[in-house]
Amino acid sequence: MTLFSYKLINSQGQLETGTQEAGSEQALLEELQAKDCIILELKETKSSRFFGLQLGAQNSGLPEKSLFLFTNQMATLLESGLALDRSLMILLDISEDNPKLNSVTANILEKVKGGKSLADALEAQGPVFSRFYLNMVRAGEHGGNIGAVLQRLADYLQKAKELRDTVTTALIYPSILLVMSALSLMVMLTFVVPQFKEMFESAGQALPVPTQIVLAVSEFLQGYWWALLLLVLGSIQYFKGQLQDPLSKTKWDHRFLQLPIIGEIILAKETANFSRTFGTLLQNGVSILNSMAIVRETMANKVLIEIVDIAQNDLKSGKPLSDTLVTQPVFPKIAIQMIKMGEETGKLEEMLLRVAVIYDQQLKVSIQRLLALLEPALIITLGLMIAGIIVSILLAILSLNNLAA
Repeated sequence: MTLFSYKLINSQGQLETGTQEAGSEQALLEELQAKDCIILELKETKSSRFFGLQLGAQNSGLPEKSLFLFTNQMATLLESGLALDRSLMILLDISEDNPKLNSVTANILEKVKGGKSLADALEAQGPVFSRFYLNMVRAGEHGGNIGAVLQRLADYLQKAKELRDTVTTALIYPSILLVMSALSLMVMLTFVVPQFKEMFESAGQALPVPTQIVLAVSEFLQGYWWALLLLVLGSIQYFKGQLQDPLSKTKWDHRFLQLPIIGEIILAKETANFSRTFGTLLQNGVSILNSMAIVRETMANKVLIEIVDIAQNDLKSGKPLSDTLVTQPVFPKIAIQMIKMGEETGKLEEMLLRVAVIYDQQLKVSIQRLLALLEPALIITLGLMIAGIIVSILLAILSLNNLAA
């Protein structure tokens, strides 16, 4: 799913700007045009990804914590028997220390007092509430159990946050270690090694090959560090361009899935996300085709998105979901079997939520395996490189001492 920014003239003739997530630019264009909007500008905005993993929150208009608080508190108030407008007024009072949430709540209350349903009032806030969120609320209103639906939404947001936090937290230490390793090597080669260069040159003797290599690298970094920086920045820009092109992104996403351990992490995260979102929507009365369309927008890996597209088309022709997934070699077999069992027993949503739990655990195990390999590998590599620099210097010093003797 990609985040787009837009500028348009809405159906009331007013200028409107904002951001919204969609599977593609064309899909968002069609969605906005269906609302009688005149599109002035539509472009993709930046998102945070690592090996095809989308790490940021789904919501772009309200902080993740504020969205959870709004959902959880609204669920509590409505389930206690309070009317919708009264619940919003109470939430407005208790959110005074959170200006953004307070402003959104005030806008929603105004729309509700004007006769709009809660779903319509939420949708009027622009990108604050995702399509998934709106469909859940709309289904709850139709079923007359909005409080229970909001509580399920709060549980979903909490579990989705835990899933993202698991990935993000796991990347922090290796990232710090990698940066510190690079800085340590740069300091050694640009400040420490040059201190010995004049001494070696004044001796007028041929230096050992390892020492010559280290001195050459040191001299290059001192004179052409900017070229190295440009190379890194150019590589990052090239990679970003590759991920923004749909065809190139599909190829890269396929490569990511083939990576040992990294591929397992991506597949586990996407499977858990697919199963939890799909199961939650079905559990709350959203039709299976609408659910699949929404699920597609929450996924980041293009290979898996294409599988969802195939499944969605097959569902329209009456083919069971499991029959489509079983023909795709990427989708996990355990998940397929559980989905098939859910279809046969009429408990698809329940089995999907169980699949999400299983792959949440699988994600944690895969991350632990990655860290168990990555951290020692980085430490050993750094140690060997620094040891190599020190040994090369000592070899030169010993060589000069032998000549002097």
